[in-house]
Amino acid sequence: MVMNSGEEKRIIYVTEFDYERLSALIKQANPKSRDKLHLQKLTEELERGEIVEPQEIPPDVITMNSKVRLKDIDSGEEAIYTLVFPHNANIEQNKISVLAPIGTALIGYRVGDIIEWKVPSGIKQLRVEEILYQPEAAGDYDL
Repeated sequence: MVMNSGEEKRIIYVTEFDYERLSALIKQANPKSRDKLHLQKLTEELERGEIVEPQEIPPDVITMNSKVRLKDIDSGEEAIYTLVFPHNANIEQNKISVLAPIGTALIGYRVGDIIEWKVPSGIKQLRVEEILYQPEAAGDYDL
């Protein structure tokens, strides 16, 4: 389960372009796919999101192809990931699929948000420390 502190109050911003591509990804997915739960969570995130033009997305929001620095609250360790579509995922390059549990959690989150989810050893918490690259902020509206 992925959650956010104060999740009910949080507004998720999604660009119109990302919304269209993610909706298509969900529609094309096999309903018996092993990604079914992640697709359901992604659908829920998109349904409660506020769809905005790419030029209107706040620069501190994680969009598709954003590169972010996350900090593990418990260990203090930091990691940098890029949120990508499944066909571009590559763990060796720290490119995380939007259908991976952490990827689904990241879309629409902002700098300072804390993401929590269940792992075998308990609850893991990551804070979004920084967005190193956001396509929309860089003027790259069609990535």
